[in-house]
Amino acid sequence: MVTLESKKKGIHSANICPVAKVADLLSDSWTMLIIRDLLISQMRFCELETSLDGISTRTLTLKLKKLVTEKVISKDDATHYYSITKQGQNLAQIIDAMRGYGEKWM
Repeated sequence: MVTLESKKKGIHSANICPVAKVADLLSDSWTMLIIRDLLISQMRFCELETSLDGISTRTLTLKLKKLVTEKVISKDDATHYYSITKQGQNLAQIIDAMRGYGEKWM
């Protein structure tokens, strides 16, 4: 049971709740679009930057670093390609659900 005290202590925050953890990871459209693109194929930074029209270099750099840290994507330092990891591939279901919703309702 969530009480006022537990809310104050952050019991339902990203530290405890799996939904909150995923929401924190995927909390912006750029992150979702990076994952969408990398689910299709591996890409270099400049290719992602071109694909994500309007994203700043700084924002893309920060989003990629976060996704690498969270092991959703990986970077091959020799080829400079970003790729989706096995863990990241499991997000395809979320991306597909969003695509389906968007096609049907938006």
